[in-house]
Amino acid sequence: MSTRAARTGKTEGCRGVPVMPRRRRTRRGTFLPPAPALRTRDTASTDSGDGGDGCTVDGRRFRQALGTFATGVVAVTAADPRGGRPYGLAVNSFTSVSLDPPLVAFCVSHTSTSWPRVRAAGEITVNVLAGRQREACAQLASRGGDKFAGLGWTASPSGNPILDGALAWLDCAIEAEHVAGDHTIVVTRVLRLDLLADGDPLVFFRGAYGSFTADLSALAEAVPAP
Repeated sequence: MSTRAARTGKTEGCRGVPVMPRRRRTRRGTFLPPAPALRTRDTASTDSGDGGDGCTVDGRRFRQALGTFATGVVAVTAADPRGGRPYGLAVNSFTSVSLDPPLVAFCVSHTSTSWPRVRAAGEITVNVLAGRQREACAQLASRGGDKFAGLGWTASPSGNPILDGALAWLDCAIEAEHVAGDHTIVVTRVLRLDLLADGDPLVFFRGAYGSFTADLSALAEAVPAP
């Protein structure tokens, strides 16, 4: 994971009210000196989580904090346009971006060996994974070997794998890629999609996989009858 942040001045333990830098007067008015960038590092955590010097973000504590944000899990798949061999990777940084046009995005690490192969297909397929697909997710998240060994799948209209048991799939074309720290943000346009089955989604929370069951009765009560 990666982050960028900036601050306007020194703070009291990175938690208090910012102390603004001294203003300088010139013939053209008053201005503030440029704000220094917030540094990040990956060291042992501290009780305060600020690395001890009040102006750094501890890498381990950063991961722990973001781990409290539950995310869904998808499998991004593609097929080699020449030989048809399937490729894929598991992603928990998937999000919707826009309804018009229909855009979705996800992040991939610069060290991923699967993403260059998936990207080469041109069109990719996003599989929304169900809670019962933990083993399939772990298999696609592994490095090396045949990631699709023993996995059942059918081809989407673009020819990419739709995993058996997935809740939904989206065929997408890559619109843009933005380098952000140690990851790349991939923005894609949805070309085709379908819903496959009802079920609980696969959820990633605090370094572990689980599932979530929605309270549909509460939703029914909130939505007025037509």
